[in-house]
Amino acid sequence: MSLKKELPIILIILIPFIYLAFIWNVLPEQVPIHWNANGEIDGWGSKATLLIIPFILPVLIYVILSLVPKIDPKQKIEATSKKFYNIKLLLTLFMSVLALFILYSSKSQSFTNPNIIIMLIGLLYVILGNYMKTIKTNYFIGIRTPWTLENDIVWKKTHKLAGKYWFIGGLLVILLGFILEPKPNMVSFIIITTIITIIPVVYSYVIFKQLKQTSY
Repeated sequence: MSLKKELPIILIILIPFIYLAFIWNVLPEQVPIHWNANGEIDGWGSKATLLIIPFILPVLIYVILSLVPKIDPKQKIEATSKKFYNIKLLLTLFMSVLALFILYSSKSQSFTNPNIIIMLIGLLYVILGNYMKTIKTNYFIGIRTPWTLENDIVWKKTHKLAGKYWFIGGLLVILLGFILEPKPNMVSFIIITTIITIIPVVYSYVIFKQLKQTSY
C-alpha cells in the first residue's frame, strides 16, 4: 500500500474529524443522535457520542476495504487495483459526506430533509452501477452468490445486468427524493433497493442452470 496513493483517501477520512473539532465547543452537552422517518428527533445522547460517527463510517469502511485485497483467496481484486482503488475512494467519500451530514444535523438540532441521505445513496447506486461490469470474480465485492462464484460467465452476465438495474434504480431513487415526502420516499427506496438486489441474484441462478444444461 503506497502512502502517496492512499493520502487523498486519508484526507477525506479526516474531514469529519476536523469539522467535529471545529464545532466541538459550540455543541451542547446533549445532542440529537437519532431521527425518525419524518426527520423528527427521537433520541438524544452526550456530545461525546458523536466521536463514534467518523469511526464507524469512513474509518471502518476504509479499514475493511484495505484488508479485503490481502485476504481475497482468488487474488482478483489486486489484479484490478485501479478500479478497486476508485471504489474505495468513492465509498470512503460517501461515508465521510454522510458523517458530515449527521454531525451538522446534530449541531443544528434539525434534520432538514431525510430525503437528502436517500438521494445520496441513490447517487452511490448510480456510480456503483457503472462499475458493476468491471468487477472481477471475488468473495467480497459484487453480487456474490454460489452461482456467480462458481462460474466466471455467470459472474460477468450477472454483473452486466446488475449494473443496469443499479444505475436505473439509483436515478429513480434520486428522482423520487425530489417528489415524495420522507415516509413514502423511504418505502419506495426500500422497494427499489430490494428489486435491484433480488433480480440479479435470481438471474445468476437462472443463467447458471442454463449453462449447466447446455454443457451436457
